[in-house]
Amino acid sequence: ASADGADDRVPALLTAARALVGVSARSLARVQDAVTITQFRTLVVLEGHGDTRLNQLAGRVGAAPSTALRMVDRLIAARLVTRRENKADRREVLIALTVEGARLVREVTARRRAEIAAIVAAMPQEGREGVVAALSAVAQAAGEATPSLETAARLGW
Repeated sequence: ASADGADDRVPALLTAARALVGVSARSLARVQDAVTITQFRTLVVLEGHGDTRLNQLAGRVGAAPSTALRMVDRLIAARLVTRRENKADRREVLIALTVEGARLVREVTARRRAEIAAIVAAMPQEGREGVVAALSAVAQAAGEATPSLETAARLGW
């Protein structure tokens, strides 16, 4: 174990992560023929950040620009995103969600939210606030963007 006891906390986080990955997988089950997990993550990033340059999108999803370009091409073919010239700088191309892409994000997020709400409801009341604080700290330490209140409300987060 490390001197600060961080190693002692890893098993609990791994178990919680496994549970949340299960929630994510189940929420995507109905749309797995339409998008992969990575493609869905791309749609969520676009929902949270709005129109995005390809290089920014690649960085936000942790992919090489060439990989992100291929993924965007597939999402365009599925009519979930669009690619258009930036009117402010014609050298740039912006990627944006379509109405159908936004609908898919809302649908999956609603299923995910309902399952997480059931998990929270099954937790002892006195432990809930501590869990929220701990998970917020984990997300921040991992560099996960915190959505604005407007975005969170729109997505049901």
